[in-house]
Amino acid sequence: MAQEIKKVVLAYSGGLDTSIIIPWLKENYNNCEVIAVSGDVGQGTELDGLEEKAIKTGASKLYIEHLTEEFIRDYVFPTVQAGAIYENRYMLGTSFARPIIAKRIAEIALAEGADAICHGCTGKGNDQVRFELAIKAFAPDMQIIAPWRIWNIKSRDEEIDYAEAHNIPLKINRETNYSKDKNIWHLSHEGLDLEDPANEPQYEKPGFLELGVSPLQAPDKPTYVTIHFEKGVPTAIDGKEMGPVEIVETLNKLGGENGIGLADLVENRLVGMKSRGVYETPGGAILYHAHEVLETITIDKETARVKQYLSIKFADIVYNGQWYTPLREAMSAFVTETQKTVTGDVKLKLYKGNIINAGVTSPYTLYDEEVATFDEDNVYNQADSAGFINLFGLPIKVRAKLEQKRNQK
Repeated sequence: MAQEIKKVVLAYSGGLDTSIIIPWLKENYNNCEVIAVSGDVGQGTELDGLEEKAIKTGASKLYIEHLTEEFIRDYVFPTVQAGAIYENRYMLGTSFARPIIAKRIAEIALAEGADAICHGCTGKGNDQVRFELAIKAFAPDMQIIAPWRIWNIKSRDEEIDYAEAHNIPLKINRETNYSKDKNIWHLSHEGLDLEDPANEPQYEKPGFLELGVSPLQAPDKPTYVTIHFEKGVPTAIDGKEMGPVEIVETLNKLGGENGIGLADLVENRLVGMKSRGVYETPGGAILYHAHEVLETITIDKETARVKQYLSIKFADIVYNGQWYTPLREAMSAFVTETQKTVTGDVKLKLYKGNIINAGVTSPYTLYDEEVATFDEDNVYNQADSAGFINLFGLPIKVRAKLEQKRNQK
């Protein structure tokens, strides 16, 4: 009940949803104290002026938690190591950002002695699940307020009406009001003309893409890049050692300039509906590709097969907000074990939206040129293959002979 809520910690981005939630909370919960928390996971200029805006709209204070390096190191890279991509296209940019933000919000709420945590996720989306599962993992008894599930506002147009009525400044307008989520890993676009899968995304339209250009506008000359991995973790680009954040920023720039990492897909949301989104993940696309190439020469076939199978489940776990679960931890332990030999260099050619293999080396390579060669060798006796084929094909031969006998009766 309203009188029981005196202090609320709000997951605050400064966007449309969370901007109007501050006055809404104070109106509906007896002028409760609202503490805003923003998780910095590399969204850049979106954080500019956020404290002033939060205070002006009714928050008592704003925490800005700098989580970018931890986000890349502990959430993004382990997911890339797993080869986990949701429904073959989505590189999970929003999905794995939510748990780290929600974890920090839960920690602050407990430290502040808050009565509730509030988020601006809609009742139709995946993020409500991701936030709340993480909150349950770290503050299991905390009350959660989700305005979109209980308030009378039914659309983004009505949100803008509410904001204007309460003199809340917005950076958007009704005509260009795409729903976006941005962090260091990606940028997503949803809504407006994209809601109809029949409509082509306006990649060439100025201002639509933010992290790069359309492949049609990319240079006519290819760009080469060499990425070094240590145990499945990227550590250097073109011979220069870099930390996790610099790795992603550098590859975002190279990928963006060459039209890399655009994905237009209709995905299956956790809540049961299909949703169309356009994603920009330039650096991520390069890293996933490079890591996969390196694994082709450093991981044996049977391990690779099991890992590939489990990658589908790993992607589901991340997408569904189940990061803080025993299953995810166990699967990460398996992935970490597989990465012991995933060390080496991958050279790629970036050209007009394409990532083209240009060479791979590793001190742990399982590729033996002497065995694989079409030229004469001393290690592979080709006559041995006849016996192998006879045994491998035995079930086919037996079945065919029995069929012949039955047909002769």
